[in-house]
Amino acid sequence: MFPIRDTQPSYSKPVVTAFIIAVNMLVFLYEASLDPYTQNAFIDHYGLVPIHFHISAIFTSMFMHGGWLHVLGNMWFLWIFGDNIEDILGHEKYLVFYLLCGVVAALTQVFFNFDSRVPMVGASGAIAGVMGAYMVKFPQARIVTLIFVIFIFFIDVPAWLMLIYWFGVQFLSGVGSIGNSAASQGGTAFFAHVGGFLTGIVLINLMGTRQRYTRRDLYW
Repeated sequence: MFPIRDTQPSYSKPVVTAFIIAVNMLVFLYEASLDPYTQNAFIDHYGLVPIHFHISAIFTSMFMHGGWLHVLGNMWFLWIFGDNIEDILGHEKYLVFYLLCGVVAALTQVFFNFDSRVPMVGASGAIAGVMGAYMVKFPQARIVTLIFVIFIFFIDVPAWLMLIYWFGVQFLSGVGSIGNSAASQGGTAFFAHVGGFLTGIVLINLMGTRQRYTRRDLYW
């Protein structure tokens, strides 16, 4: 299932979401402009390598990606779900929320792959936190979703159903990767997604929403 758009309106401009997307795209364009040797050195230096853990790399790795599909897919998910979470938290609080989700997501992946020498890059852990928050606050919003089963078609799926399905896939894939030597050689950071998603659920309740949101009628 691939989300195309959601039906939940937002009532403010998603300036922080747009800024995060712009930074990710600019960093990736810089990466893509490098020759292969320099690009690998750049990723090794600023990506998060579990066995050579550096706190600064947690933040720099959040704005790096491994390819066009990686960055475009992540930014698409952020654009669909991020505007509503920014709307209810407010710009400053949303930025803190996003970064905290990314930090916990990275630490979760490091915990399960502490001996890996493969650089971790990508915003998907932080975006998973946004998705977890969306599931809590807008469970009945409809997600226009692309389905490919022999034929391509579109259906409206309740947000809670799509996001629980997505989380279940990440969790089961992460559990399946435990003890698999191939998992330490690269691939999807499933536990970062799990950690980010759960962090988003917790933080959206701890941080609270703006007062005007509590008076708003949601779109069901």
